[in-house]
Amino acid sequence: MVPNSIRYPMPFDYAFPAGALFLGVEKQTDFDKLREDDNQARDEHGVRVWVVTVMDQDPEASKFGRSPQVKVKIAAPHQPLPPDPIQVAGMSITPVAFTDLVVTPYTDTSGCKGERKPHRCRARLAWSYRASGMVAPAELVAAPAAA
Repeated sequence: MVPNSIRYPMPFDYAFPAGALFLGVEKQTDFDKLREDDNQARDEHGVRVWVVTVMDQDPEASKFGRSPQVKVKIAAPHQPLPPDPIQVAGMSITPVAFTDLVVTPYTDTSGCKGERKPHRCRARLAWSYRASGMVAPAELVAAPAAA
């Protein structure tokens, strides 16, 4: 039997074909521990979980009114740091890539209006992203060549 939380390895270039831009990183809150001082979520090994928000640069990502923002979870003892930003036309942007990216499919039922008659279900297949680290895109490309 296939488990409900199966994780599929996915190359970064397949998940983000046009790249991703760093927007921010924050701790993931464990809502069962809201009243505790340390309420950060932990993974199955007890390592702190951080949520990195990026903007998917693929034009298809924002079709049909969807947000191009994606959240990628990283389990690490300390907050992951983004790579150094680059200057483009007087603006500072930070392209990022993720190492050991895995995806977990789930059903997003937030668009499902079950109480209406006739039923209009807009549930969709969605993906949860996890990675082992965040690097500059040039480092991700250089890594396989060194092996």
